[in-house]
Amino acid sequence: MNGLLSRSIVMNLVRFKGLPILQQLHVEENLLRTSSHNWCIINDGTHHPTVVMGISGAASELLEIEPVLRDGIPVIRRFTGGGTVVVGSGTVFVTLICNKEAVADLQMYPRPIMSWTGLFYDRVFQGIGDFHLRENDYVFGNRKFGGNAQSITKNRWIHHTSFLWDYDVRNMAYLKLPKRAPEYRLARDHLEFICRMKDYMPRSVFIDKTVEALGTEFSVRSVKSDGLASFLNTKFSPSTRLLTRQELEAAAFASPVEIALS
Repeated sequence: MNGLLSRSIVMNLVRFKGLPILQQLHVEENLLRTSSHNWCIINDGTHHPTVVMGISGAASELLEIEPVLRDGIPVIRRFTGGGTVVVGSGTVFVTLICNKEAVADLQMYPRPIMSWTGLFYDRVFQGIGDFHLRENDYVFGNRKFGGNAQSITKNRWIHHTSFLWDYDVRNMAYLKLPKRAPEYRLARDHLEFICRMKDYMPRSVFIDKTVEALGTEFSVRSVKSDGLASFLNTKFSPSTRLLTRQELEAAAFASPVEIALS
């Protein structure tokens, strides 16, 4: 870890409670593209169950579209890569948005950034469970509890994580078994593959430990959530968006050739 070298670097910390995930992603994209500051965003839950797909995800391959439409589940295509997740009130979101100089000697490529975040969260989960960064997931043993996505620009990077502190088993029915999955998944279904963080630590303790770990790496400056607007570019138009019902209906009837070309 490069804590002694990095602590002079200021990290702005913003904490939310129940911010809608679409709004959170719009804020993140705005800060990544238009801000020159380093940011950590912690959002403790989002009110309504929502599916969030990566920028290149195909709904026809990833979602059980009939129940998604039947239950009126919002589907978001975010601005970063990575997989598909169902988020809700039991999800805790942590996002790091950094300039390339924020972490000393960190190479601006996906794997080094992922490795560094694994070391960061190793501090958070020290002595708790059998924590590992496994492929691109955070796991206890061989069960996933944290899904990650990243994006890298010329001078900045973002790494955001959906931590499954808890989840509703019924929501897993909205996801298909992905064709491309980590090797360690071993074709396990969702309920055999993931675990709940609440079985390992209290929710508030996880958030407090994350903030504490942040303070060992950076000089943390708290920004009130209602003061964040002054840092946002009001003219910025985010690419993260909700998929329309028409798009989902079209995906439900897409042919294999159309899926391959999408």
